[in-house]
Amino acid sequence: MEPTVPAILVLEDGRTFRGQSFGATGETFGEAVFATGMSGYQETLTDPSYARQVVVSTAPHIGNTGWNDEDDESSRIWVAGYVVRDPSPRPSSWRATRSLPEQLAAQGVVGICGIDTRALTRHLRERGAMRVGISTIDLDPQALLSKVLQAPAMAGADLAGEVSTDQPYVIPARGEKRFTVAALDLGIKSMTPALMSHHGMEVHVLPQSTTFDQITALNPDGVFFSNGPGDPATAEHAIDLLRQVLAAGIPYFGICFGSQIFGLALGFTTYKLKYGHRGINQPVKDLRTGMVEITAHNHGFAVDAPVGVEVDTEYGQASVSHVGLNDQVVEGLQLTRDGRLVGFSVQYHPEAAAGPHDAGYLFDRFADMMADWRNHA
Repeated sequence: MEPTVPAILVLEDGRTFRGQSFGATGETFGEAVFATGMSGYQETLTDPSYARQVVVSTAPHIGNTGWNDEDDESSRIWVAGYVVRDPSPRPSSWRATRSLPEQLAAQGVVGICGIDTRALTRHLRERGAMRVGISTIDLDPQALLSKVLQAPAMAGADLAGEVSTDQPYVIPARGEKRFTVAALDLGIKSMTPALMSHHGMEVHVLPQSTTFDQITALNPDGVFFSNGPGDPATAEHAIDLLRQVLAAGIPYFGICFGSQIFGLALGFTTYKLKYGHRGINQPVKDLRTGMVEITAHNHGFAVDAPVGVEVDTEYGQASVSHVGLNDQVVEGLQLTRDGRLVGFSVQYHPEAAAGPHDAGYLFDRFADMMADWRNHA
């Protein structure tokens, strides 16, 4: 049995937890958030939306299925740190090629295990998401706290450029090509263009610095903005780019960060949630149909828009389409012009990797919207 290495976790309000190293040894800092999913840790850890965040798993037993080479949602692990209570001593899955702590160590991700994650989660629910440090080097709480207080906050953080692709690439349509989609990578998960391709979409994944001229050069049937990390209010380029897309009448679909950018482009504002929504069991109501979906979430910011009111904008009539049933947070927006849908977004993750597939119909809605606008062009 490998010897344990002591580790310490210190929150910015001074709350301290002592445990053992899990993954790489060293020191790391970020925003402490908790994720409630009981499965899908590999997809969570490789989701670029978690950049600069230390993720606390509320499920007590983590690592049972190890790590494989098929379920990554990007090219690397993006979390700043990982916190679990009871790590599996060995992987138990025919798909596993290595263990979770081996993969964390290989990518230099510092984590901690053997702490009371229930107490930590309750603390974050009561006090809100906050900065945190994990260390196997400096085990003095006061010394580590002074470093935590020097770490940058998530509010005001502009991170999309750090996680976006450097070069455009194309995911070809599966079967017959029906549409061309320009997808702005603000932290995209690989499952999203994969699902679009199954709907006959040829997806051009583009860097976050892409210009409107570069988008129109593709002659797209639709434009998509992805999920991503950071404060949406800092994404001035993406907001301006989307306004040009909407002014041109190109159909738009946004997910998560892309929904917040949509709200800002339409003239609404965004705000930081106390502790955010992160998990795969969040109930959301579609206000147009009354249908309730169980959905996957990962967001710490939300759009502030009036529910039940249609707002005139220079691009058409905007309204809230979905709300979260736990706290009534805006979870979706739609934009109509001349009675026809020209844009919509959801704050949650219909690609659901991992998570339920209740919201998979939204890719059909995107296809239907593009077909409608093509027919009326």
